[in-house]
Amino acid sequence: MPMMNAVHLTGHGGPEVVVYGPVPQPEPGPNDVLVAVRAAALNHLDLWVRAGWPALKLHFPHVLGADGAGVVAAVGGNVRALKPGDRVVINGTMSGGESLASLTGWDNRDPHFSILGEHINGTYADYIAIPARNCLVIPPGVDYSVAAAASLVYLTAWHSLVTRAQLRLGERVLVVGAGGGVNVASIQIAKLLGAEVFVVGSTAEKLEKARALGADVLVDRSQGDWGKTVFTATGKQGVDVVVDNVGAPTFPTSLRSLRMGGRLLTVGNTAGPKIELDNRLIFYKHLSILGSTMGTIADFHAVMPLVFSGKLTPPIDRVYPIAEAPAALARLETGDFFGKLVLHVSDD
Repeated sequence: MPMMNAVHLTGHGGPEVVVYGPVPQPEPGPNDVLVAVRAAALNHLDLWVRAGWPALKLHFPHVLGADGAGVVAAVGGNVRALKPGDRVVINGTMSGGESLASLTGWDNRDPHFSILGEHINGTYADYIAIPARNCLVIPPGVDYSVAAAASLVYLTAWHSLVTRAQLRLGERVLVVGAGGGVNVASIQIAKLLGAEVFVVGSTAEKLEKARALGADVLVDRSQGDWGKTVFTATGKQGVDVVVDNVGAPTFPTSLRSLRMGGRLLTVGNTAGPKIELDNRLIFYKHLSILGSTMGTIADFHAVMPLVFSGKLTPPIDRVYPIAEAPAALARLETGDFFGKLVLHVSDD
């Protein structure tokens, strides 16, 4: 069996279970392509998978990584749309493809939905075998690191703001958090769609970077009750949409920041999943709480061309050689970065 190098887990635990070394190289099935990975991007998901949870059943060694871009090295017998040598970005969300959800365009609601690096082996490797339908050709001139940095977080932000919240021109959007990948993507997408963008951040430096991406109103949460600040800044009306992937510490304030008929998008819970709510606020203000996970293939094909054209640009904090993945994951855990951390896997 051919071998390759990959960033993999030897089990669940702390940093000590992350290893960069040899694992078996995958073989593409008839509907798959084998991609020689050139760049891959980190996500907070990597840390959760490393720690593990009771419902997560993995076979070790398990390769991390949900984002990636590279070159098609081989194609399965049924693949016609791609050929060896094509430069591609990978959609890290997988579905069975034959459920009612998938057949009606909601493949991220497929009963067999999974994510690369979480449920199955991911992109922090020399090679990955993946269904051809999960690959999109990268135009000339687009860097692998840019494509990899955008794929999962811009897909997630697009699905939540456009597909779920149906954001409209002139609405006000509040993004809770200034530096993470989904938040950065949400700022740019909301601005591109003509929204007035409010951002709550933890430091003046991150907020200024958010301003450079298009944020209109900056709210420093270290200066007091950021919910009241947002309420005052909107003429005591509130915002139309809140993007919250923090969870327990911010959820109640996010709800209070909404105007009558507002929508709260919950796209994650980096700081805790258990939330206590005052239901009177929800029914009196006619609020909607919208859950949103990743996105559909249609969303992927809608948002990635905007990245390719430069209308959306993922800020990359730092690119690490893949052998330094443990250091990159340690940096991810601190939260001391803005945008995306990327692994350089190999050159053309």
